[in-house]
Amino acid sequence: MGAMASGDPLVLGIETSCDETGVALVRGDELLVDATASSMDEHARYGGIIPEVASRAHLEAMIPTIQQAVGEADVDLSQVDAIAVTAGPGLVGPLTIGAAAAKALSIGLGKPLYGVNHVIGHACVDQLVDGPFPGRVMALVVSGGHSSLLLVDDVATAVTELGSTLDDAAGEAFDKVGRLLGLPYPGGPHIDRLARAGDPNAIRFPRGLTAAKDQDKHAYDFSFSGLKTAVARWVEAEQDAGRAIPVADVAASFAEAVVDVLTAKTIAACRRHDVDTLVVGGGFSANSQLREKAAQRCAEAGVDLRIPPIRYCTDNGAMIAALGSAVVRAGVAPSTLDIGVDSSMSLTTVSV
Repeated sequence: MGAMASGDPLVLGIETSCDETGVALVRGDELLVDATASSMDEHARYGGIIPEVASRAHLEAMIPTIQQAVGEADVDLSQVDAIAVTAGPGLVGPLTIGAAAAKALSIGLGKPLYGVNHVIGHACVDQLVDGPFPGRVMALVVSGGHSSLLLVDDVATAVTELGSTLDDAAGEAFDKVGRLLGLPYPGGPHIDRLARAGDPNAIRFPRGLTAAKDQDKHAYDFSFSGLKTAVARWVEAEQDAGRAIPVADVAASFAEAVVDVLTAKTIAACRRHDVDTLVVGGGFSANSQLREKAAQRCAEAGVDLRIPPIRYCTDNGAMIAALGSAVVRAGVAPSTLDIGVDSSMSLTTVSV
């Protein structure tokens, strides 16, 4: 854990962008507690996240999760110095529940409110594990809703978006291909498990936006929609021919196409911007092929790779408390109590 100065503020972070209700307490770069309630089981039967169901689950889980966090950390709410909350991007209903809770705490405790960016939080959480970022880092944030490449000069004040997905995010593509292969929702972990038994070179699936013509405009952007369609067509052709589907090989070859593009573009960006530290975050960074490919390519390029443990990769309160802590310590002005939530918040906006 990062070194802690006794004068660092105690920040309470609230995360409700999707289906996890996360509440955490951070002082400096030290995580005191990270409490999470998930409504994933309620969504599994629908095969996807139902925003209304998620919103109700957040409403029910919010107070118990806050109580659990302060109880485990053995602090009183009155000791909290600032409240940080996800203001976007994410689902409007769930975001609104978290923002309302944070505003109520801010008013009730008389403490400043900071609305912060969910995606940047996915990168910032690594500071709780591996310590403060060096001067300039590259962050690849890959999750169910995001595949984003960020140049971070200061995680609290200076983040530049170099590229993002033009259609499906990596995690979203995995869920869709999982459904295609008849796997349970969410498909990502199942494809990851199957892929380990398959041959990643069995089928050559397309690599989106890697052609020479795409380099000027989309050098650091991602596209996985065409890949998903290619997998569907390949599977259909095999079925039409009466052949059994080699599910493990399909999973491995599909995953290879995704992680090949993600890591190749990221390393190219590190080289162009003279960056020697890469941080990978977001739910999809739990994928074992991505971790292996990133480690291999970073080693070849002389880039220091930082990926937090899997429990920090999925949505959690720690990432929001960590970013809140960085923003407070950077002297950024607090948010006003009338801030809204923004489902498509710009990734250059760290706090609102």
